[in-house]
Amino acid sequence: MNFPLRLLTAFATGAAAVLAFAPFGLGWLAPLSVALLFLLWERATPRQAFLLGWAWGAGLMGFGIFWVHHSIAQFGGLDLPLAVAITLLFALSLALFYGLAGWLARRFFPGASLLAWPAIWGLLEWTRSWFLTGFTWLSLGYSQIDTPLEGYAPLAGVYGLSLLVVLSAALLLRWRSPWILLLPLLWGGGWLLQQVEWSRPAGAPFQVALVQPNIPQAIKWRSEQFEPTLRLLADLTDQAREARLVVWPETAVPAFASRVETAVLEPLQRKFIREERTLLLGIATDDGGGRYYNAMVSLGASGRGEYRKRHLVPFGEYMPLKPLLEPLVELLAIPMSDFTPGDGGKPLLQLAGYPAGISICYEDTFGDEVAAALSEAAFLVNASNDAWFGDSLAPHQHLEMARMRALETGRWLLRATNTGISALIDGKGRVRQQLAQFERGVVKGEVQPLSGTTPYARWPDGPVVVLALIMLATAYRRGMGGAPSRP
Repeated sequence: MNFPLRLLTAFATGAAAVLAFAPFGLGWLAPLSVALLFLLWERATPRQAFLLGWAWGAGLMGFGIFWVHHSIAQFGGLDLPLAVAITLLFALSLALFYGLAGWLARRFFPGASLLAWPAIWGLLEWTRSWFLTGFTWLSLGYSQIDTPLEGYAPLAGVYGLSLLVVLSAALLLRWRSPWILLLPLLWGGGWLLQQVEWSRPAGAPFQVALVQPNIPQAIKWRSEQFEPTLRLLADLTDQAREARLVVWPETAVPAFASRVETAVLEPLQRKFIREERTLLLGIATDDGGGRYYNAMVSLGASGRGEYRKRHLVPFGEYMPLKPLLEPLVELLAIPMSDFTPGDGGKPLLQLAGYPAGISICYEDTFGDEVAAALSEAAFLVNASNDAWFGDSLAPHQHLEMARMRALETGRWLLRATNTGISALIDGKGRVRQQLAQFERGVVKGEVQPLSGTTPYARWPDGPVVVLALIMLATAYRRGMGGAPSRP
């Protein structure tokens, strides 16, 4: 096979890996896709391995996150061709991580595909989660929701699962050797771990309601839409009078809290105190000193509290490298938000008599940040607004990531969104109730408060990073890498 054809094969194989993620859910495709890439790497020079890895990543990211162009074009005010070009540039940039994996594997560990290559892949996925504030989308571990490997999530988190997916791919290439016997043991161990109960009840189940107003993003912030929005939220909330906790989505109230304190927040506070219930709502707040926050505010029987989003979306909620990039943003006339990140510390609010771990939208894609709420949190809440991405893969992928957070922490997770997918997820990562995209309504159900701490919640990503480094060191000390290959 000539090299251009091998590049095309790598690209197609990466594109096919998108089917391993939601909404398709063909998790078994992930190790097969990586195995085919490894097969291409085995006879490649380091430079060729870099290009093959980059092509594979371009296929995965190019198809898997193409939905980014929707928000850039529709809400960023850019022409569609420019929005598509920016999205493709972003995808190609992310694909460099897979190119780097190929170069490192062939340059320093050409003979260690079973030990070093999975470690390199796992380390680079973890690096992608924090480099330049991080982007965790399409980490391979997410594809293993609903497969036996998910049993390892409470132990090792999503990056541990990614490492195991890649290890499985390396084992597949040894189907003629005794090493292949490790594959059923690996997957069987995951099935056994699925049977383990990492948490225990911390109280009686209680009724909750997640409000999904389904207000199009294009009209949400129009002044004439303010009163109809509040009436709609009130009407939907009244459909769940039995719920002790009601959750409205991210920025459900389209105004700054200081401007609607008397007209909206104080009446809601009195109402929910009177009814002995709790309301958690999304709203923008400020501190009176020119700093603005994307926040969740709790009202009612558990008292008033506020959580301010800590991990902001680059370019969506703040401008990174502002002195350098501001001229470009002004040239392209891109509208920018200018939020301030909230303070550190545990992301907890008291809801319905229990401490709850809070995250807002993008934050639930970072497992270590969600796990910071444990062991105190009895359950988790994520408020999101995926209306930015229209009818695309994004809301389905985002729900899959929320399920992983519930699985990693052993906690129920309440996910309230503006246009969907709102869902009630149990401590095993299973969706108990949900409301489809672009439907207006309320998700009702019981949530079970839980206590106890999973190994991942206690020691998030550190053990997997250490394990990967040990794998690399072992490969090096045993001479499995062989002599470094020429570029």
